[in-house]
Amino acid sequence: MEKLVGRGSKRAARDFRIIGAASGAGAQDPGCAAGPQAFHHSQAWQTLSAKHAIHWGATLFAPQAGTSAQRIAGLCRKLAAAVEETLAAGEFPLVLGGDHSVAIGTWSGVARHLGQAPGLLWIDAHLDSHTPASSYTGAVHGMPLACLLGQGDKRFLQFGLPERQIDPARSVVFGARSFEPEECRLLERLGVQVITAAELASEGFAAGLDRALGIVTAGGAAFGVTLDLDAIDPAWAPGVGSPEPEGLRAEDLRTALAWIASLPGFTALEIVEYNPDRDRFASTAQVLADLLESVIALAPAAAHGGY
Repeated sequence: MEKLVGRGSKRAARDFRIIGAASGAGAQDPGCAAGPQAFHHSQAWQTLSAKHAIHWGATLFAPQAGTSAQRIAGLCRKLAAAVEETLAAGEFPLVLGGDHSVAIGTWSGVARHLGQAPGLLWIDAHLDSHTPASSYTGAVHGMPLACLLGQGDKRFLQFGLPERQIDPARSVVFGARSFEPEECRLLERLGVQVITAAELASEGFAAGLDRALGIVTAGGAAFGVTLDLDAIDPAWAPGVGSPEPEGLRAEDLRTALAWIASLPGFTALEIVEYNPDRDRFASTAQVLADLLESVIALAPAAAHGGY
């Protein structure tokens, strides 16, 4: 990460609140619904919470009744309110999914609190930018970025601001390696930059990240990060519902998040798609804990062994 050294400034320690979003209603494999609770009971979490002051605020669940779309919408409304409340309390929200459809709620809550659309670094193996008209599967976890940009199913729009919940000119998809042409055309039309895994292999991870951060932090306005664990190569993180080969290195992303955490304007972090049914030897749970630790490492030590 040598290109990034010296560009940021030290930040003060923050108060962190984890919000679990336990939904698999938007995924083809619903096992990720158990992700937040499984991680909360993991040894990786127990070790992390004993070292750092990090509060597990609540785990939210989709309503049991209704269609899958109604259940997703219900959870996203609750999640948007929880994120807005966390920010209003002066805390930093760490949202743990659940499938990536929960991003609709997370970033709507951020936008509502800010009163304007933030920039967003979307780290993912996929573009997640389908609409119902273009989707090959109908799975909503393949649509949340489009929804946040004001496109697609009206049941998932306007949970925060009246139109877009993120600023397309300050949003970047990073590390994508499996996507369809319809998604590419939509993002190109809306002005969202895509930095593919192939580009990162060519120019180098650090250079690509530097380019992405230059976009999402433009003007010094607020920005956030959403990280789908399938962005990581399944050799390091097998516990995901939609694994794709030749992904990013877990250590690169850990270093990247530690860097991002030092930047002004960093407002929220979301990590999604942990599927404990597919995890091996709790390796993905440990990756998740390591990623969280890279962001919270400057927080004061937990006084009573965590929460």
